Amino acid sequence: MTTHHAPRTTHRVWKFPDNVNTDDILPGKYAPFMVGEDVFQNYAFAHLRPEFARDFRPGDLIVAGRNLGLGSSREYAPEALYKLGVRAIVARSYARIFYRNLINLGIVPFVSEEVVEKAKDGDEVSYDVSTGVIELGGRTYRLQPPPAFLLAALEEGSLLAYFKKHGDFPGVE
Repeated sequence: MTTHHAPRTTHRVWKFPDNVNTDDILPGKYAPFMVGEDVFQNYAFAHLRPEFARDFRPGDLIVAGRNLGLGSSREYAPEALYKLGVRAIVARSYARIFYRNLINLGIVPFVSEEVVEKAKDGDEVSYDVSTGVIELGGRTYRLQPPPAFLLAALEEGSLLAYFKKHGDFPGVE
């Protein structure tokens, strides 16, 4: 069995403030139908952090404040992050539809006041998506791990990929 998420690999923290909306994540003028399905991810955070898409490495960790992903329910905003290799985010809170879209695409949305408070942009971080363990600044944080059904789906890449392959969701009898 192959796992979609490599455990405890060291990556970089990308820190964002409160109230980052979906247009901040992927400005509408860079939507897939405007620039192409094969390149739209290259414009993630184009206005907030122009270097993000260029310098982000798969597995780096986005850390954000409150209400991440507010605004319109643009599915292509989290999809751009997924295509760049985002597999987990830690935020104080998420906009409800954005949170659901992350899960559907296979990005684990962790919630932690403490990690958000302690993390600084550019910090080295290691994490294990399956256990919720994050190592940052010499400390270990144990966040609520994803439920078993989500871990099963992540083995296929996402809930959507799991459903396409199996015709049902994990854990559904």
